[in-house]
Amino acid sequence: MALKYKKFYFNSDTVFVFINSFLLALIFLVTIYPILFVVSASVSDPLLVSSGKVLLLPKGLTIQGYEYVVRYRELWIGYANTVFYTVAGTLLNLIFTLPCAYALSRRDFPARTIIMTFFIITMYVSGGLIPHYLNVSSFGLVNTRAVLLILGLVSVYNLIVARTFFANTIPWELQEAARIDGYSDFGIFFKIILPLSSPIVVVLAMYYGVGHWNEYFQAMIYLKDRGLYPLQLFLREILIQTQMLSVMGSGLSTEEIDYILKQQDNANLLKYGVIVVSTAPMLIVYPWLQKYFAKGVMLGSVKG
Repeated sequence: MALKYKKFYFNSDTVFVFINSFLLALIFLVTIYPILFVVSASVSDPLLVSSGKVLLLPKGLTIQGYEYVVRYRELWIGYANTVFYTVAGTLLNLIFTLPCAYALSRRDFPARTIIMTFFIITMYVSGGLIPHYLNVSSFGLVNTRAVLLILGLVSVYNLIVARTFFANTIPWELQEAARIDGYSDFGIFFKIILPLSSPIVVVLAMYYGVGHWNEYFQAMIYLKDRGLYPLQLFLREILIQTQMLSVMGSGLSTEEIDYILKQQDNANLLKYGVIVVSTAPMLIVYPWLQKYFAKGVMLGSVKG
Protein backbone atom coordinates (compact mmCIF):
# COMPACT_ATOMS: atom_id res chain seq x y z
CA MET A 1 0.00 0.00 0.00
CA ALA A 2 1.59 3.24 -1.10
CA LEU A 3 1.74 6.05 1.38
CA LYS A 4 1.22 9.56 0.17
CA TYR A 5 3.17 12.32 1.83
CA LYS A 6 1.88 15.84 1.74
CA LYS A 7 4.55 18.40 1.07
CA PHE A 8 4.59 21.66 2.95
CA TYR A 9 6.18 24.68 1.43
CA PHE A 10 7.42 27.55 3.52
CA ASN A 11 8.17 30.91 2.02
CA SER A 12 10.31 33.59 3.60
CA ASP A 13 7.29 35.47 4.98
CA THR A 14 6.06 32.41 6.89
CA VAL A 15 9.49 31.82 8.43
CA PHE A 16 9.78 35.48 9.40
CA VAL A 17 6.35 35.55 11.04
CA PHE A 18 7.10 32.36 12.98
CA ILE A 19 10.50 33.58 14.25
CA ASN A 20 9.15 37.03 15.00
CA SER A 21 6.19 35.64 16.95
CA PHE A 22 8.46 33.31 18.91
CA LEU A 23 10.86 36.12 19.84
CA LEU A 24 8.03 38.47 20.80
CA ALA A 25 6.46 35.79 22.99
CA LEU A 26 9.83 35.14 24.64
CA ILE A 27 10.41 38.85 25.27
CA PHE A 28 6.89 39.14 26.69
CA LEU A 29 7.50 36.30 29.15
CA VAL A 30 10.87 37.70 30.23
CA THR A 31 9.27 41.11 30.75
CA ILE A 32 6.06 40.08 32.48
CA TYR A 33 7.56 37.53 34.89
CA PRO A 34 9.37 40.02 37.20
CA ILE A 35 6.19 42.10 37.43
CA LEU A 36 4.05 39.08 38.34
CA PHE A 37 6.67 37.87 40.84
CA VAL A 38 6.83 41.23 42.64
CA VAL A 39 3.04 41.46 42.82
CA SER A 40 2.80 37.87 44.12
CA ALA A 41 5.62 38.42 46.63
CA SER A 42 3.92 41.55 47.98
CA VAL A 43 0.89 39.50 49.09
CA SER A 44 2.67 36.26 50.06
CA ASP A 45 4.11 34.93 53.29
CA PRO A 46 7.66 36.38 53.49
CA LEU A 47 9.02 33.04 54.72
CA LEU A 48 7.74 31.32 51.58
CA VAL A 49 9.19 34.11 49.43
CA SER A 50 12.64 33.97 51.05
CA SER A 51 12.69 30.16 50.80
CA GLY A 52 12.05 30.33 47.05
CA LYS A 53 8.62 28.68 47.14
CA VAL A 54 6.89 31.65 45.51
CA LEU A 55 7.74 31.48 41.83
CA LEU A 56 4.70 32.91 40.08
CA LEU A 57 1.45 32.68 42.06
CA PRO A 58 1.13 34.04 45.62
CA LYS A 59 1.23 31.63 48.56
CA GLY A 60 0.17 32.29 52.13
CA LEU A 61 -1.85 35.36 51.23
CA THR A 62 -1.28 38.39 53.46
CA ILE A 63 -1.74 42.15 53.10
CA GLN A 64 0.64 42.95 55.92
CA GLY A 65 3.12 44.49 53.48
CA TYR A 66 0.54 47.00 52.26
CA GLU A 67 -0.39 47.75 55.89
CA TYR A 68 3.27 48.70 56.44
CA VAL A 69 3.11 50.89 53.33
CA VAL A 70 0.02 52.71 54.61
CA ARG A 71 1.62 53.33 58.02
CA TYR A 72 4.95 54.49 56.53
CA ARG A 73 4.35 58.28 56.70
CA GLU A 74 7.60 59.30 55.00
CA LEU A 75 6.71 57.10 52.06
CA TRP A 76 3.61 59.16 51.32
CA ILE A 77 5.61 62.37 51.69
CA GLY A 78 7.95 60.99 49.03
CA TYR A 79 4.95 59.98 46.92
CA ALA A 80 3.54 63.52 47.04
CA ASN A 81 6.96 64.97 46.22
CA THR A 82 7.37 62.63 43.26
CA VAL A 83 3.95 63.57 41.89
CA PHE A 84 4.89 67.24 42.19
CA TYR A 85 8.31 66.75 40.56
CA THR A 86 6.76 64.69 37.76
CA VAL A 87 3.90 67.06 36.93
CA ALA A 88 5.75 70.36 37.37
CA GLY A 89 8.98 69.04 35.86
CA THR A 90 7.27 67.60 32.79
CA LEU A 91 5.39 70.86 32.16
CA LEU A 92 8.63 72.84 32.39
CA ASN A 93 10.39 70.35 30.13
CA LEU A 94 7.72 70.74 27.46
CA ILE A 95 7.62 74.53 27.81
CA PHE A 96 11.35 74.77 27.08
CA THR A 97 11.85 71.82 24.71
CA LEU A 98 9.04 72.36 22.20
CA PRO A 99 9.73 76.03 21.32
CA CYS A 100 13.47 75.32 21.14
CA ALA A 101 12.89 72.34 18.84
CA TYR A 102 10.55 74.37 16.65
CA ALA A 103 13.07 77.22 16.34
CA LEU A 104 15.82 74.78 15.36
CA SER A 105 13.54 73.20 12.74
CA ARG A 106 12.89 76.48 10.93
CA ARG A 107 14.53 76.72 7.51
CA ASP A 108 14.87 80.49 7.83
CA PHE A 109 16.90 80.28 11.05
CA PRO A 110 20.51 80.62 9.82
CA ALA A 111 22.27 79.69 13.08
CA ARG A 112 20.34 76.49 13.70
CA THR A 113 23.18 74.16 12.63
CA ILE A 114 25.73 75.85 14.89
CA ILE A 115 23.38 75.91 17.90
CA MET A 116 22.39 72.27 17.35
CA THR A 117 26.08 71.33 17.29
CA PHE A 118 26.57 72.86 20.73
CA PHE A 119 23.53 70.95 22.02
CA ILE A 120 24.89 67.66 20.68
CA ILE A 121 28.31 68.26 22.27
CA THR A 122 26.65 68.26 25.70
CA MET A 123 25.48 64.69 25.07
CA TYR A 124 29.08 63.44 24.98
CA VAL A 125 31.07 65.92 27.07
CA SER A 126 30.49 66.57 30.78
CA GLY A 127 32.40 68.62 33.34
CA GLY A 128 32.09 65.88 35.97
CA LEU A 129 30.08 65.50 39.15
CA ILE A 130 32.17 67.73 41.46
CA PRO A 131 32.27 70.78 39.12
CA HIS A 132 28.58 70.22 38.48
CA TYR A 133 27.84 70.20 42.21
CA LEU A 134 29.90 73.37 42.77
CA ASN A 135 28.06 75.06 39.92
CA VAL A 136 24.65 74.09 41.31
CA SER A 137 25.73 75.20 44.80
CA SER A 138 26.86 78.60 43.49
CA PHE A 139 23.32 79.20 42.22
CA GLY A 140 21.85 78.32 45.63
CA LEU A 141 19.92 75.34 44.32
CA VAL A 142 21.26 72.70 46.73
CA ASN A 143 18.54 71.26 48.98
CA THR A 144 15.71 72.95 47.09
CA ARG A 145 12.85 71.58 45.01
CA ALA A 146 14.02 73.69 42.09
CA VAL A 147 17.17 71.63 41.66
CA LEU A 148 15.17 68.60 40.46
CA LEU A 149 13.10 70.78 38.14
CA ILE A 150 15.89 72.82 36.56
CA LEU A 151 18.55 70.13 36.10
CA GLY A 152 17.88 68.29 32.87
CA LEU A 153 15.32 70.90 31.84
CA VAL A 154 15.95 70.10 28.17
CA SER A 155 16.96 66.62 27.04
CA VAL A 156 19.02 66.86 23.86
CA TYR A 157 17.71 63.49 22.66
CA ASN A 158 14.09 64.64 23.07
CA LEU A 159 15.01 67.94 21.45
CA ILE A 160 16.32 66.12 18.38
CA VAL A 161 13.19 63.95 18.19
CA ALA A 162 10.90 66.99 18.39
CA ARG A 163 12.98 69.00 15.90
CA THR A 164 12.90 66.12 13.40
CA PHE A 165 9.14 65.85 13.83
CA PHE A 166 8.57 69.54 13.21
CA ALA A 167 10.94 69.64 10.22
CA ASN A 168 9.62 66.55 8.44
CA THR A 169 5.94 66.47 9.38
CA ILE A 170 4.68 70.05 9.43
CA PRO A 171 4.70 71.36 5.83
CA TRP A 172 6.83 74.47 5.43
CA GLU A 173 4.26 75.82 2.97
CA LEU A 174 1.67 75.82 5.76
CA GLN A 175 3.88 78.07 7.84
CA GLU A 176 4.49 80.40 4.90
CA ALA A 177 0.74 80.63 4.30
CA ALA A 178 0.21 81.50 7.96
CA ARG A 179 2.86 84.20 7.66
CA ILE A 180 1.04 85.66 4.66
CA ASP A 181 -2.17 85.68 6.71
CA GLY A 182 -0.44 87.87 9.27
CA TYR A 183 0.52 85.37 11.96
CA SER A 184 3.57 86.11 14.08
CA ASP A 185 6.12 83.45 15.04
CA PHE A 186 4.29 82.91 18.33
CA GLY A 187 0.95 82.72 16.54
CA ILE A 188 2.27 80.12 14.10
CA PHE A 189 3.70 78.03 16.94
CA PHE A 190 0.68 78.11 19.27
CA LYS A 191 -2.17 78.11 16.74
CA ILE A 192 -0.77 75.89 13.98
CA ILE A 193 2.27 73.88 15.07
CA LEU A 194 1.12 72.70 18.51
CA PRO A 195 -2.41 71.60 17.43
CA LEU A 196 -0.81 69.46 14.71
CA SER A 197 1.83 68.02 17.05
CA SER A 198 -0.20 66.20 19.70
CA PRO A 199 1.55 62.82 19.08
CA ILE A 200 5.05 64.19 19.72
CA VAL A 201 3.82 66.23 22.69
CA VAL A 202 2.43 63.08 24.31
CA VAL A 203 5.63 61.16 23.53
CA LEU A 204 7.86 63.81 25.10
CA ALA A 205 5.54 64.13 28.09
CA MET A 206 5.81 60.39 28.69
CA TYR A 207 9.58 60.36 28.25
CA TYR A 208 10.07 63.25 30.66
CA GLY A 209 7.40 62.00 33.07
CA VAL A 210 8.97 58.55 33.42
CA GLY A 211 12.37 60.17 33.92
CA HIS A 212 11.08 62.36 36.75
CA TRP A 213 9.16 59.49 38.33
CA ASN A 214 12.25 57.27 38.44
CA GLU A 215 14.68 60.01 39.47
CA TYR A 216 16.75 59.34 42.57
CA PHE A 217 20.43 60.02 41.80
CA GLN A 218 20.22 63.81 41.59
CA ALA A 219 17.99 63.85 44.67
CA MET A 220 20.56 61.74 46.52
CA ILE A 221 23.33 64.19 45.56
CA TYR A 222 21.62 67.55 46.01
CA LEU A 223 18.89 67.05 48.65
CA LYS A 224 19.47 66.85 52.41
CA ASP A 225 16.00 67.54 53.79
CA ARG A 226 13.99 64.32 53.98
CA GLY A 227 10.84 66.34 53.47
CA LEU A 228 12.00 67.00 49.91
CA TYR A 229 12.94 63.40 49.07
CA PRO A 230 11.18 61.75 46.11
CA LEU A 231 9.61 58.32 46.43
CA GLN A 232 12.49 56.49 44.75
CA LEU A 233 14.95 57.72 47.38
CA PHE A 234 12.86 56.18 50.17
CA LEU A 235 12.63 52.97 48.14
CA ARG A 236 16.42 52.97 47.86
CA GLU A 237 16.70 53.26 51.66
CA ILE A 238 14.36 50.30 52.09
CA LEU A 239 16.41 48.19 49.68
CA ILE A 240 19.65 49.09 51.48
CA GLN A 241 18.08 48.28 54.86
CA THR A 242 16.96 44.90 53.55
CA GLN A 243 20.46 44.10 52.29
CA MET A 244 22.04 45.16 55.59
CA LEU A 245 19.70 42.94 57.57
CA SER A 246 20.54 39.99 55.31
CA VAL A 247 24.27 40.18 56.15
CA MET A 248 23.85 40.64 59.91
CA GLY A 249 23.76 37.75 62.33
CA SER A 250 27.33 36.61 62.98
CA GLY A 251 28.19 36.39 66.68
CA LEU A 252 24.62 37.05 67.83
CA SER A 253 22.41 35.06 70.13
CA THR A 254 19.50 32.97 68.89
CA GLU A 255 16.98 35.54 70.10
CA GLU A 256 18.82 38.34 68.32
CA ILE A 257 19.05 36.33 65.11
CA ASP A 258 15.31 35.56 65.27
CA TYR A 259 14.58 39.26 65.75
CA ILE A 260 16.77 40.20 62.77
CA LEU A 261 15.09 37.56 60.61
CA LYS A 262 11.67 38.91 61.57
CA GLN A 263 12.77 42.44 60.76
CA GLN A 264 14.14 41.23 57.45
CA ASP A 265 10.81 39.58 56.58
CA ASN A 266 8.97 42.79 57.43
CA ALA A 267 11.44 44.81 55.36
CA ASN A 268 10.94 42.44 52.40
CA LEU A 269 7.17 42.79 52.65
CA LEU A 270 7.52 46.56 52.74
CA LYS A 271 9.99 46.45 49.85
CA TYR A 272 7.70 44.52 47.53
CA GLY A 273 4.68 46.60 48.55
CA VAL A 274 6.52 49.85 47.85
CA ILE A 275 7.72 48.56 44.46
CA VAL A 276 4.12 47.78 43.47
CA VAL A 277 2.80 51.12 44.72
CA SER A 278 5.58 53.11 43.04
CA THR A 279 5.30 51.25 39.74
CA ALA A 280 1.50 51.12 39.46
CA PRO A 281 0.94 54.69 38.14
CA MET A 282 3.32 54.20 35.22
CA LEU A 283 1.82 50.78 34.42
CA ILE A 284 -1.66 52.31 34.41
CA VAL A 285 -0.80 55.39 32.33
CA TYR A 286 1.49 53.79 29.75
CA PRO A 287 -1.08 51.54 27.96
CA TRP A 288 -3.31 54.56 27.34
CA LEU A 289 -0.47 56.55 25.79
CA GLN A 290 1.46 53.74 24.10
CA LYS A 291 -0.29 54.23 20.76
CA TYR A 292 1.22 57.70 20.51
CA PHE A 293 4.79 56.43 20.84
CA ALA A 294 5.12 54.76 17.45
CA LYS A 295 2.97 57.42 15.83
CA GLY A 296 4.87 60.32 17.36
CA VAL A 297 8.35 59.00 16.70
CA MET A 298 7.70 57.50 13.26
CA LEU A 299 5.77 60.46 11.83
CA GLY A 300 8.25 62.37 9.77
CA SER A 301 10.59 59.43 9.26
CA VAL A 302 9.10 58.65 5.85
CA LYS A 303 7.83 61.28 3.48
CA GLY A 304 5.48 60.38 0.69
